[in-house]
Amino acid sequence: MRPDTTLYSVHVQSTPVARPHLDNLLTSLPSSARRTLRPVARPERRLPTLTAPRSPVSQSPSVVVFDVNETLSDLSPMADRFTDLGLPGSMATLWFAELLRDGFALTAAGASEKFSEVADGVLRTLLAPEELDRDLDAAVQHVMSGFAALPVHPDVPDGIRALGDLGLRLVTLTNGSTAVGEQLLTRAGLREAFETLLSVEDAGAWKPGPASYAYAAQTCRVSVAEMLLVAVHPWDIDGASRAGLSTAWVSRAGGHYPAHFRPPTYTVRALPELAELLAR
Repeated sequence: MRPDTTLYSVHVQSTPVARPHLDNLLTSLPSSARRTLRPVARPERRLPTLTAPRSPVSQSPSVVVFDVNETLSDLSPMADRFTDLGLPGSMATLWFAELLRDGFALTAAGASEKFSEVADGVLRTLLAPEELDRDLDAAVQHVMSGFAALPVHPDVPDGIRALGDLGLRLVTLTNGSTAVGEQLLTRAGLREAFETLLSVEDAGAWKPGPASYAYAAQTCRVSVAEMLLVAVHPWDIDGASRAGLSTAWVSRAGGHYPAHFRPPTYTVRALPELAELLAR
């Protein structure tokens, strides 16, 4: 029976390690049969070189845009405003979350309302069914006035000064009012470090709506790619990223960043760390 030369040639090509065994088989065949076999030579196959994917390099920012509420200001004293009314301090967190929810809902519907108006309305809804130590209007005024007395986080002064020393332009962009930011930064002795204080009230849309970030870029006369947003809120990081800004998430508590949002360009535990990263 004539050996199958095609089968032999295929095996030599595809499994070179089996070649010695096939050679032994050939030597056992008659010389007339061996002469009919011609192994097919193939060029050496090289495996592709594996390279790590390259991360996109963002344009170096010239303007650092700070969120204000919770990013610069420490909202923890707001809990005391609720305990003063005989209520759990945890209601402060609930109130702030619900006022953001309603502000986002208005923006999604194409409307815009002042932060203070939404905060007042949500607060009245929460406090109305509660037993308070004063009338509703006085209770609302007591909580709302707490915003005017908030401190900055301990890492903020050193971080702001370090970023300013890098020659970066510093501005704020808040869903609240510029007046609250003005008072906050003046009390902390940091107002002079900021070129301007911006509010979405002039943009016609709350963050994370893209119009809010576009407004900041237009006001600062730069492209969005030249701006870096700094915030503690992942929703703000995501919105800014989608609008074209680079981003820095300040995770003071070391929390987990939600996977459903676009990741930040930088993640830091305190503002001075951001200055160190940008200085490299």
